[in-house]
Amino acid sequence: MSTINRYRTVISFVLSLSFIFIVLSVNGQSEWIIEATSIDKDNYYGETVANGMIGIVSDASPLQVKDVILNGVYDHYQRGRVSNILETFNPMNIILEINGDRINDNNIESFTQQIDMRHGLFETAFLIPGKAKVRSQMTALRHLPYTAIHLVDVEAKTDISVTFINEIIAPDHLIDIRSYFSHIDRPHVLIPLLTSVADSPSGQINVAASNSFIFEEPHGEEPQIIHEDWDYNRHLAKFTVKLKAGKTYKLGLVSSSVSSVHYHDPHNEAERLTIYAKLEGISRLMDAHRSAWDELWESDIEIVGQAELTKDIRAALYHLYAFARAGSSLSLSPMGLSGLGYNGHIFWDTELWMYPPLLIMQPDIARSLLDYRYERLEAAMQNAFAHGYKGAMFPWESSHSGQEDTPVWALTGPFQHHVTACIGWAFWKYYEVTQDKEWLRTKGFPVLREVAHFWKSRVEPDEEGVCHINNVIGANEYAENIDNNAFTNGIVKTVLRYATLAAKEVGQEADPEWNDIADRIPILKMENGVTKENATYAGEIIKQADVNLLSFPLDIVSDKAEMEKDLIYYQDKLDPSGPAMGFSTVATINAILGNTSEAVDLYIKSYQPNRLPPFGVLAETAGGTNPYFITGAGGMLQTVLSGFGGIMIRPDGIQLEARTLPKDWEKVIIRGVGPDKNTFVIEP
Repeated sequence: MSTINRYRTVISFVLSLSFIFIVLSVNGQSEWIIEATSIDKDNYYGETVANGMIGIVSDASPLQVKDVILNGVYDHYQRGRVSNILETFNPMNIILEINGDRINDNNIESFTQQIDMRHGLFETAFLIPGKAKVRSQMTALRHLPYTAIHLVDVEAKTDISVTFINEIIAPDHLIDIRSYFSHIDRPHVLIPLLTSVADSPSGQINVAASNSFIFEEPHGEEPQIIHEDWDYNRHLAKFTVKLKAGKTYKLGLVSSSVSSVHYHDPHNEAERLTIYAKLEGISRLMDAHRSAWDELWESDIEIVGQAELTKDIRAALYHLYAFARAGSSLSLSPMGLSGLGYNGHIFWDTELWMYPPLLIMQPDIARSLLDYRYERLEAAMQNAFAHGYKGAMFPWESSHSGQEDTPVWALTGPFQHHVTACIGWAFWKYYEVTQDKEWLRTKGFPVLREVAHFWKSRVEPDEEGVCHINNVIGANEYAENIDNNAFTNGIVKTVLRYATLAAKEVGQEADPEWNDIADRIPILKMENGVTKENATYAGEIIKQADVNLLSFPLDIVSDKAEMEKDLIYYQDKLDPSGPAMGFSTVATINAILGNTSEAVDLYIKSYQPNRLPPFGVLAETAGGTNPYFITGAGGMLQTVLSGFGGIMIRPDGIQLEARTLPKDWEKVIIRGVGPDKNTFVIEP
């Protein structure tokens, strides 16, 4: 069966799941635009515009926002006994009243929404029958990390009166909410400020949001603004204008959101940032925003002749780029900035799934993810001490402090130790790509050294000198408290050797036991020669890839016959309802082995059944409802980059290795790769 026929088969499967509007909405559209033309409020999973600091999640109602998330801000509230990423003020909503009638879902028509991935813009359009046409754009400004903008145009079809209302809404968990409204009047400008300030549920964090309108009218002719303070969690600013038929009124709203995690005085800083944005003006703001996204998209992936697949790849890249930010020292949770999923915590998902595509395409952003871990090294060392070990033991779930934030009921917190080795692995890979020896000396090796100290103290040598790693949970979380897990043992062997290499690179003396222990950690085998997933594994269904990770990305199992043997055995053991990255792993290995037809089928399976309406945002599993699962996006991008594309991270940097493309792919163009921004063209 040809690739295109296989693709059509998957599309038919998607249609059968009642996701028809996803497919229909994107047909014929630009490879940068995902449009929703049939919006069902009861089956709606919003898109996110984000700049690595602020995440704004769309709503099914016109000009409304569902959630606003601030990266790196956590507190304890409503969701168990562990910290949660903080949902903050929702300041972006705009309400319209036409001739005194409030616009809502029931009195509009031709309502469409779309995401422009090229410039991170969420756009809407709708008609108010017989009265007006409305268009809007909303985004988190890429060049201003704490500031967002909402632009609205109202085109009158007849003479109308239009009231614009902007309200700031506080979620129920915020406390001591304070509302402010003021004018700053200068000879050349009037600056209205609508501001809300509150404390987090514990009272430990202060948050603030401040808004200002940007008018087209010259100073002295601005509309008169009325402030209404409705209750403790909501206040608004509004004004009314008269429009003649055929005329268009354009409004800008800028909004800044900060917390005491970012500034010691969030109230004043939010207002300062909003004033700055207002006086920059719409044209300068949008030009700088587009320019920042243009720079990001210098690193792009295109499958020539496959417009829909290219769009899917760009959607995955868009979310990676949107949810992370260079220079922020912030990391990525499995759901990015799309909501409260997994409490916004940082897992191994970052280092093994999301980080590698960023390292290849955006090394500066990748470095920020590593900075997050480096800044929490001391907390990881305290965690090791508490468990009777040396070195650094990074938590399975991490938030702001770097201490363990896994809910107590989940055994993954005390036992999923491979995250520490994954972090060490990621640090060495950054050095391989960048060859930045000063970074290795000051940040990379200090982390690798403490990771190696941990594993030296963690292994359990037997009488014959075999170094066992007992009582862990591996990548396959269905198997708890098992011994000698294949992935755990494999990545520990790898990172102990990396620590030794790092010491040599920076002129430090490596502990000779690191390499010796690595040689003595076992990788178990079954009688048939297949790598054994753990000491007591007996053929059970697995949650996701574990053994197969030894083939990619670890390269421990590098003989193709052995890779194939492990692949054939475990591919059929993957739980069909498991997370997306299991299927992307086996897809990548199939592509490396030249099983191109099988690789394409599994690649499609790794994400398309997980898409949710109306934008195709990815859930963690097929049939799941927790988008956006950026871990899965990272996995499918690794399949494209390293599986079909042959881009591999090797000791001397990024290298291109031979692959066989699917026959219906004319070629793959991967632009802006690595620190030198190289372009690779992969052809049949």
